[in-house]
Amino acid sequence: MATNKKAGLMTTDFEVFGKVQGVYFRKHTQRKATELGLKGWVMNTAQGTVIGQLQGQQGAIEDMKNWLEKVGSPKSKIEKASFRNESPINNCAFRNFDIRR
Repeated sequence: MATNKKAGLMTTDFEVFGKVQGVYFRKHTQRKATELGLKGWVMNTAQGTVIGQLQGQQGAIEDMKNWLEKVGSPKSKIEKASFRNESPINNCAFRNFDIRR
């Protein structure tokens, strides 16, 4: 996949708070991440949040972060999204974007 973005590969962890379980949030997250060419994973937590990891082109990660903060699945109500451990990487550690259970 050729991109004209100069920025290289990035990784970041995320956690989304609000009404994000039981609203197909993980499925929509997987669909959006795949659409953007991102790799990683997403899963529900016992605390009622959704966590995951994104890896891919910096521009695509920025788009995904915006989606996680402001869009989400149609029935979700996002209170906030937090991102941490953001750093450049040489290679993606994942082949796909998976839903973990």
